[in-house]
Amino acid sequence: MAKKKILVACGAGIATSTVVFNHIENLLKSNGIEADLEQIKIAEAKGKQDGADLLISTTILPTTYDIPAIVATSYISGIGKDKTDAKVLEVLKN
Repeated sequence: MAKKKILVACGAGIATSTVVFNHIENLLKSNGIEADLEQIKIAEAKGKQDGADLLISTTILPTTYDIPAIVATSYISGIGKDKTDAKVLEVLKN
């Protein structure tokens, strides 16, 4: 499987995206998926989507994107993490 590129976004690109970044990093390692992760502000996502395989956001998506986008508030709340993990893995394995 080719190395993936994942954008991890939150409002400011600092706080909640750090929590999600760390979770995704561990999820990928435990599933044998190689990826480059980039932590960004959601406002940067539209301009950085070229060449990316997935956008994971902790905030509402302000627009549509040319790549799959997952709102991952479950990683902050702790509710439904398994379902979000399954969505992320499904996108990356296809």
